[in-house]
Amino acid sequence: MWQDFEPDVSYLIGGTWVAFSKDALGLLRKIDPQGKHLRAIEKGHVAPRGQSGLVPSEMRGYTLKTKVLGRGGAVRVHGRYLADGTVCFDLITRH
Repeated sequence: MWQDFEPDVSYLIGGTWVAFSKDALGLLRKIDPQGKHLRAIEKGHVAPRGQSGLVPSEMRGYTLKTKVLGRGGAVRVHGRYLADGTVCFDLITRH
């Protein structure tokens, strides 16, 4: 799952080009072994309530964040658009 990804390399996931920072990827490998946040990214944009997927981020400088329901749902992975349109996920917070 997360071990298949390299930091700072763009991947096409669910129709969106995404990349992960080294720190974020390292932490995701530890805290999300089932890949729930990856599935949220694959699903794409969803309504803010009742679904796993991508929702707007409230963090300054960030556009999107993952939202996961159930176990693992207290963690959010925030992403921002780069100049080339890639979403770079490089901030992890607790909700």
